[in-house]
Amino acid sequence: MRAIEADVDENLDLLVPVDRAWQPTDYLPDLEADNWREQLERFRTTAQTISDDLLVVLVGDMVTEEALPSYSVALNGLVRDQEGTSPAPWARWLRGWTAEENRHGDLLNAYLRLTGRVNMRAVERTVHHLIANGFNPKSHADPYNLLVYTSFQERATRISHSNVARSAARQGDANLGRICGLIAGDEARHEAFYTRMMGRVLDLDPAGGILAFRSMLRGLIAMPGRFMDDGRDPDLFDHFAVVAQRANVYTVRDYASIIEHLVKTWDIAGRAVTGKVAQAQDDLCRQAERYARLAERTSAALQKQPTVAFGWIHDRKV
Repeated sequence: MRAIEADVDENLDLLVPVDRAWQPTDYLPDLEADNWREQLERFRTTAQTISDDLLVVLVGDMVTEEALPSYSVALNGLVRDQEGTSPAPWARWLRGWTAEENRHGDLLNAYLRLTGRVNMRAVERTVHHLIANGFNPKSHADPYNLLVYTSFQERATRISHSNVARSAARQGDANLGRICGLIAGDEARHEAFYTRMMGRVLDLDPAGGILAFRSMLRGLIAMPGRFMDDGRDPDLFDHFAVVAQRANVYTVRDYASIIEHLVKTWDIAGRAVTGKVAQAQDDLCRQAERYARLAERTSAALQKQPTVAFGWIHDRKV
């Protein structure tokens, strides 16, 4: 990890300087303006077009974004910045990444609050629970595993926010479409960073990198919001995930596509390895196909799942 610090430094330009970065206020009604009532009314009117299933997905995505403190703590395993102000490239990346990610939860939270479409106290309880419950990426504090995890998750969140943006625009809320499109853009830059850094690891240590990748895919990649809890539904994350799949926001097919993308981007098949590493290499090259086959069965099974009441939307069923 020390050997690729120069690469980290060269890629710090994937962070946008604060004076050029968007801020949540830029995409919300201006409550200091004389016509703030008219702005807010228009904002709330277009939000009425959003369907309940998309609202549930949006809340789940927002809750996941708001658990940022847990992710920053976990990623300090990469950085090991004991003082919190280190000038080292890894530490500068983590602080910059945290600052950019912090805007995501702020903006989505403000959107939901201003639209009046959801039960904000139920949402806030869920955020509180998720941060208190903690976060385990199942990386065992191994920096290779953490790079695989972040490469995967940044792409997953980009896909999810992009799909919400498209659905919102189709349903008539251009504001939400822009908001989720902005967030997806940030996730794309963050994905590029982590994917490049893991690529450099594989260049320098192909055996260790391949074994780490296979280790992380031995089970399902742990979703960051899986410990969400609203104090009422013990299976809240599973129910949210079902709605997200039914709405085609994030599906098993997307999961398979991410594996396929990373295997290709990191040239897993082209790495010269032997023995147990070659077996792991072969396994990785077949993983995406396995999940693609699973996607068809999962899609059919989801259609038989009963609807569930969500406290986030005042117990309406989705």
